Amino acid sequence: MKTPHMKVRPALLASAVLGVLLIAPSLRAEDTNTLEIIRQLQQRIEQLEQKVKTLEATKPPAEPSPDAATRQRVADLDQQVKDLKHDRELDAEAAEARAKDAPKISLGEQGFAFMSPNTNYIVQLKGVLQADSRTFFHDAGIVGNDSLLIRRARPILQGTVFRDFDFAFVPDFAGSSPQIFDAFVNYRYSPELQFQAGKYKAPIGLEYLEPDQFTFFNERALPTDLVPGRDIGFEVHGDLWGGVASYAVGIFNGVGDARNSGNSAFQDDKEIGGRVFFQPFLTTSVTPLKGFGFGVAGTYQGMQGTNTAGLPATTGGTLGGFTTDGQQQFFAYTNTVAASGDQWRISPQGYWYYGPFALLGEYVSSDQRVSRVTPAPITSRTLDNTAWQIAAGWVLTGEDALYNGPVAPRHPFNPANGGWGAFQVVGRYEELHVDSGAFPLFSDPRASARSADAWAVGLNWWLNRDVRVNFDYSHTWFEGGGISSSSSSPAAVTRKDENVLFTRVQLAF
Repeated sequence: MKTPHMKVRPALLASAVLGVLLIAPSLRAEDTNTLEIIRQLQQRIEQLEQKVKTLEATKPPAEPSPDAATRQRVADLDQQVKDLKHDRELDAEAAEARAKDAPKISLGEQGFAFMSPNTNYIVQLKGVLQADSRTFFHDAGIVGNDSLLIRRARPILQGTVFRDFDFAFVPDFAGSSPQIFDAFVNYRYSPELQFQAGKYKAPIGLEYLEPDQFTFFNERALPTDLVPGRDIGFEVHGDLWGGVASYAVGIFNGVGDARNSGNSAFQDDKEIGGRVFFQPFLTTSVTPLKGFGFGVAGTYQGMQGTNTAGLPATTGGTLGGFTTDGQQQFFAYTNTVAASGDQWRISPQGYWYYGPFALLGEYVSSDQRVSRVTPAPITSRTLDNTAWQIAAGWVLTGEDALYNGPVAPRHPFNPANGGWGAFQVVGRYEELHVDSGAFPLFSDPRASARSADAWAVGLNWWLNRDVRVNFDYSHTWFEGGGISSSSSSPAAVTRKDENVLFTRVQLAF
């Protein structure tokens, strides 16, 4: 924008020129000294120019245009943004550095976990709670078998120390007194070579090795009556070729069928147990067969002298024997019998899991030498007891079934949002046969059955991966027994077929 001072100089110059033009004719007419007049005019112009310079020197500075001010403001704001961004980057780097050095807490599907920044130290808190009911029909008046019970109440503490050493501690508070079910440490030199020591499941039964919270039915099938329970020992195990083959072999105190070990051995001789299992298509592109696996497991132990701890468990009765799906004893040795000599077990086994479909089967043979210690003469015999089962399941809602994991519903239970969880139907057939040589010297044929056959069906409702509701029905019939007038097991149990309805509400995380 031009100011009035900027117009002064051009106006003065124009006036001087105009004056020259006006007086020039008169100067010629009057014939004066032209050069003198011109000199005077030049002096006048110089005086006017000096005044213009003076005026320009005293004028105020020009104000910047609005466009320049805007550009300057934008530049200032842009610099502030850059400064703030740089400060945020510095804060983020500092926070990341602090996070690397801080312990981590994880709350999710795998339970509650606390871990060191480098994950070399991990502690996980998990748990299993199972609230059951058992209702028997037409059971010849057996008192006390219809019940509501806490089947399992197990807090689980597990984790890792020094990166390669895993541990687990699992007590159970569901029985009449607390027990330690698992307590072991495992060193992972590599996936292929690991060393385990403590108390844990012996490596033999296929369904028994499956975690309790993932089995098809409330209770495991009859083959589990013939495999050892949790025992104290040392084991070498691992997975080869990415899990295509796995193995386990160990030395244990040794326990009778379906028994759990105490904290001490009942003899000096130890039990050897082992298992190999193959999943030949696990790492291939043959999707339908990725979940196909088969293997064989076995144990061997020699009994020192005679003892009752090497006989089967006493669950469901006061003497060693075998139990039904309803956990009632249908076979028992007499109180004059003890384990004596060698015992070996062998179990071929396999499963196939593909999408919602699941199929599992196993066979167990428990070959045990027993002795009748009284009355004389002492009589010994090797008995070969056998059992097998085949079970199948189908997830009606289409989710995947897993051998060692939950069914994870696509739409967890939330009626307000239309979610009802996942539904799985299951079925099973099973048999257990007692060696005929057990009768009549080692077991009373009037009370104990020579065999038990059973079928079972069920519905598993997975509300979410952590909460499950079960409804099972099992029917078992017997060959032999049921003649004795005794009102206790096994005579009262074998008198009629067993019909039992199971329910369960389970929380497992």
